[in-house]
Amino acid sequence: MDISKVVAVVTGGASGLGRATVEALAAKGARVMILDRDTTRAAEVAAALGDNVAWTETDVTSEESVKQAIANTLEKFSAIHVCVNCAGVGSAMKTVGRENTPHDLSVFETVVKINLIGTFNVLRLAAAAMATNEGGEDGDRGLIVNTASVAAYDGQVGQVAYSATKGAVVGMTLPIARDLASLGIRCNTIAPGIFNTPLMNAAPDKVKQPLIDMTQFPKRLGHPPEYAALVCHMIENTFLNGETIRIDGAIRMQPR
Repeated sequence: MDISKVVAVVTGGASGLGRATVEALAAKGARVMILDRDTTRAAEVAAALGDNVAWTETDVTSEESVKQAIANTLEKFSAIHVCVNCAGVGSAMKTVGRENTPHDLSVFETVVKINLIGTFNVLRLAAAAMATNEGGEDGDRGLIVNTASVAAYDGQVGQVAYSATKGAVVGMTLPIARDLASLGIRCNTIAPGIFNTPLMNAAPDKVKQPLIDMTQFPKRLGHPPEYAALVCHMIENTFLNGETIRIDGAIRMQPR
């Protein structure tokens, strides 16, 4: 797929990994729609990047909101070829905490709703739009890129909700790729390590430094443009399908 000819939707595109992806795609000539609840930041990003980038207020957990976002994208850019899911939240709560307090079920449900159900909600509706595209050289009509985490494999103490959702994103990658194969639509997942995003920057050094120490090489946080570069490669390499790729400096997280 030629990035300069694609239309992409990026959830969470107003900040962090999503913003870096929007910027990388726009720099290569793609047209991009930002799907985000943060309308102020989304508008700022779109204004900074020019006419090929637009935004639409979107709640990924709402079917009607995402349907409207897809419709807005088709009205603005006439097609959707790439869907990148970066919207997500974290949590820090043990299965049983102090004084034998059980994990708050509403917190678990919220993380599942945003990270897992939200991801699937967007990709299923985007894929239906992609199915109407004219096939490319290999018959390719589109690509879905989901965002998991190394916590899918090495979840730490207090990450049960987050790890469960990211593990599920990894687990559904191949079935989705198989479901959509007859339509010429691919599905891949990226599992980032510890990246320099607003969420991580909000953490104190006593939280960040041990994670950097667990990273083998290079000994640093990942840069969001490195994530975005992998998205771009997945677009261009049409034989890459049904795969989850860790981008993490070989980190293997310890229990805490």
